[in-house]
Amino acid sequence: MVSFATLWPWVSLGAAGMLVLLLSSGPSLVGDRRLPRVQDLAWLTFAAFALTLLHQFEENGLDLRGRTSASLTLLCNRFGFRDAVACPVPVAFLTAYNVGTIWIAGLIALLAVPRRPLLGLTVFAVPLGNLILHIGAGIGLGSYNAGLVTALLMLPLAIWTFLIAAARHGAGPRVFIAVVGAGVVTAGLSLAVLFAARHAYLGDGLIWAALILLGLVPAAGLLLAQRKTAPPPKPVRRPRARAAKAAGGSMPPPASSG
Repeated sequence: MVSFATLWPWVSLGAAGMLVLLLSSGPSLVGDRRLPRVQDLAWLTFAAFALTLLHQFEENGLDLRGRTSASLTLLCNRFGFRDAVACPVPVAFLTAYNVGTIWIAGLIALLAVPRRPLLGLTVFAVPLGNLILHIGAGIGLGSYNAGLVTALLMLPLAIWTFLIAAARHGAGPRVFIAVVGAGVVTAGLSLAVLFAARHAYLGDGLIWAALILLGLVPAAGLLLAQRKTAPPPKPVRRPRARAAKAAGGSMPPPASSG
């Protein structure tokens, strides 16, 4: 019987294919139909999520070398195990991270972008964090690792989308720093969960709970970055000064001596 742990990468591939068809066939995913698609933040957000789903398939389904589940094998090799059979990394980690963290963070961005366009930028947070890990793995291995190509494709798309967000929606440096920072934080926390799972400190239930909550980090980080600080309170004039001024103004002018 096929388990969800081996099926979900194919679900990602199918969803990516459907999004690509919708993105290319009509204006259904366009937020502002007066603009070209490549300048519309909603369309770019959906395009980024489609690329994220393709990345999941390259990383966990079938990579460009024809290997299946290559990401799990790579993790096990990094921990000193030859294959995934004797590896202590639970399969639940990869499933929970991809379905819990990445899908939830992406869906929040897709649902938010029509009303709060800048929240759509959070679709890039987790993939940019993954990109850092893939580049590090590529440098360490000196060769291709599963998911590297689609992770690299995310970078130019993110840069272009950030430029559109700045030009058309007034996004400033705080927004971009929040998105990239959320990506770094999610990458770091996911590694912490991975090490805890590898040493059996966390069971499958806690792994799922931790990684689902991790999917909320990008949106929460951007909302905090967008929060406006309250203006400083106006200085309060002292009552005594006002009373003295009023008393001085009511005094009659001095009488002349002549």
